[in-house]
Amino acid sequence: MGVIKLLDKHMSELIAAGEVIERPSSVIKELVENSIDSGAKHITVEIQRGGITFMRVTDDGCGIAREDIPTAFLRHATSKVHDKQDLDAIGTLGFRGEALASIAAVAKVTMLSCRENEEIGTRYEINGGDEIEIDDAGCPKGTTIIARDIFYNVPARMKFLKKDVSEANSVSGVIDRIALSHPEISFTFIRDGKQTMKTPGDDNLKNAILSVFGKDFTSTLIPLNYQHEGIKLQGYITRPISSRANRSMQLFFINGRYIKTRTAMAALEEAYKGNIMTGKFPGCVLHMTMDYSTLDVNVHPSKLEVRFTNERPIFDAVYHGVKSALLSGDNRSPIKEEEPIKPEILEKTATQVENEQLKFSYQPKAAKPVEKSEKISEKDSVFKGDLKKESIQKSVEFDNLEEDKNEPEIFMPEPSSFSPIMVSDCVTVDPYTASVRKKLEKAKSEIENPEKQEIQAVTEGEETSHKPTILQEDNEPSVVKNQDKLIDSFLSIAGVRLDSESDAPMKFLGEAFATYIILEKGNAILFIDKHAAHERLLYEKLRRDCGKNYAQMLLEPITVTLDKTEYDAILNNLSAMEDAGFEIDDYGMGTVVVRAAPQIVERDDISDTVVEMAGYLAKNKRDIMTEKMDWLYKNVACRAAIKAGDKSSEGELMALVEELMENPDVKYCPHGRPICFTMTRHELEKRFMRV
Repeated sequence: MGVIKLLDKHMSELIAAGEVIERPSSVIKELVENSIDSGAKHITVEIQRGGITFMRVTDDGCGIAREDIPTAFLRHATSKVHDKQDLDAIGTLGFRGEALASIAAVAKVTMLSCRENEEIGTRYEINGGDEIEIDDAGCPKGTTIIARDIFYNVPARMKFLKKDVSEANSVSGVIDRIALSHPEISFTFIRDGKQTMKTPGDDNLKNAILSVFGKDFTSTLIPLNYQHEGIKLQGYITRPISSRANRSMQLFFINGRYIKTRTAMAALEEAYKGNIMTGKFPGCVLHMTMDYSTLDVNVHPSKLEVRFTNERPIFDAVYHGVKSALLSGDNRSPIKEEEPIKPEILEKTATQVENEQLKFSYQPKAAKPVEKSEKISEKDSVFKGDLKKESIQKSVEFDNLEEDKNEPEIFMPEPSSFSPIMVSDCVTVDPYTASVRKKLEKAKSEIENPEKQEIQAVTEGEETSHKPTILQEDNEPSVVKNQDKLIDSFLSIAGVRLDSESDAPMKFLGEAFATYIILEKGNAILFIDKHAAHERLLYEKLRRDCGKNYAQMLLEPITVTLDKTEYDAILNNLSAMEDAGFEIDDYGMGTVVVRAAPQIVERDDISDTVVEMAGYLAKNKRDIMTEKMDWLYKNVACRAAIKAGDKSSEGELMALVEELMENPDVKYCPHGRPICFTMTRHELEKRFMRV
């Protein structure tokens, strides 16, 4: 261990600044919170290049006296805490006296301030913690702080900053949350010379939400006003039908401070149980007002987390408050009692239903005109009318099918034929390459012409007719080519080592129970589940092609409102979204426009899908396949794959095995079941007690 020595002032300030200032958004957060504590009613934030080169925060608060300005930039200098008792009831956003000192340690800072009773203001400049000058200046009442070239003296920190647009979106997210925490203050955000957000400052939370998130999100809100055990709860929650794919829109504020609290999140989601789909999450903007002595805000460097003396009242207040709001906000019209059906209306209604059913019945071409049946009398019941209409519909369908014998027949392909599958009438699933299709055609002809195969077997003699159809004419098992990758992959799963016969070719022995392909390789026997193998191959093909190869333009583009972190993640990964089949453009202010989407995704699901994928990108996940799309691909693959028990020819099974060879990473089906099971010769001989 080296000699212990005291760090100099500059080094200690740089280390301390690293705990408070992580990026430009950290600077903006600290400066804006100081402006709020000063009693400002109007706060303007301006940045350039994401705040890396220029940040300015202007307020109309109380200002700072000239003699206090140099002291304000010293560490642990504050006007908000005076004695130990003040720490037990912190009512301000800032209190530790570290913000200005930390900012000045890593940036070039200029302050302009003027108090209400002063005729001339003060200009103070400090760079990297070193005071440059203090002089008179003409400036409006309040305080303006300009920070330039953040981390100019700490290159190691500079290289960890992200792109300008990412840093700007991070700043925008901070301003959004602070604006929602204080709707009584008017906030203006200017980004690279363009005003992107402005709140009215009329103390109306809904107007602030409208300014920050737009009308699409605001229109889904239900007001909440509740009080429980000294905790006052106000704000808005989203309607159950407007749930989202993640928790990014769950915003909680305690005494005007944005926080992250698992207790409130759990209570919110528990209150929605039974009203919301599984896998969906509600959104909210909730303000909690409580006694300052019941919580500790000094447990996190950026003050994003708090500690409660008792978390149970918090949970109960949020749970019961949300439950009450959901009950009162359910504005669905009540079910009215049905009025008696008048005889003159009954006849007209039945005729209309018949016409509608005829209109939507399946008709390959023009159907024969159907004569109307007798009119329903007053004594006939509605049930008789329903039966009558059902019989008319069925008769039309049968007539059409009998008449359209020359039309192409619509049928589902046999599972054993391995023909391309149509998904949603637009997505073609063809798991085989051109080199394998010839084998499939040959195998298909064997199935479609069994009589021809039987005649051929009879001509070869009685002994030949009893041979298993999986063997070739020379009575030798088929040899699978290019099988090293496949056998090594499967055997590695089971931990099987091959003996000296490992160079022997892999032989096709047959099929057991019309389900399991049996192969022999050296001292091991492989059993392959043909359904699981084919299902996985189809699933991988769908994941790979269904997005980019089957995207379609939308007649009406869809706008999606995102959290600023997700918004930034989408903009930085537009190519990944395009590979998934989504064409997305920036609409500004945390909103994107979806102009194209995969055909397999329903229009009503596009917004939730984009939100879910944005959440994955924000967490730096490479696989952005949503749960719904993944579920859809799994089910399509399962239904399209060859089924256990289906009759399969040798050619088909060989083609499937060779397809597995080209995909050595395929080891499990989409549902997690293994594709292959191995048994060694030693294990088999133990069964027969040979060893």
